[in-house]
Amino acid sequence: MNKTDLVNAVSAKAGLSKADSKKAVEATIEAITEAIKAGEKVAVIGFGTFAVQERPERQGINPATKESITIAAKKVVKFKPSAELDSAIN
Repeated sequence: MNKTDLVNAVSAKAGLSKADSKKAVEATIEAITEAIKAGEKVAVIGFGTFAVQERPERQGINPATKESITIAAKKVVKFKPSAELDSAIN
């Protein structure tokens, strides 16, 4: 499912126009993005939790030259599905 499919699904389920659904989906994504950028945890009850996690610096190997390289530390977004979502899938 891509963003257009999501907008269409929201429009159909909520009985909104596609324009209003697009605004709602974009506003939701923007709000989640801003919260994650600020380092906050975003918990959507019944869906899951988005959180920022630090990935430490580590050693790797350049596959082309087989040389050892240092991979810089970085922040990554992790998603943990809720128990409800997990059980709905299984």
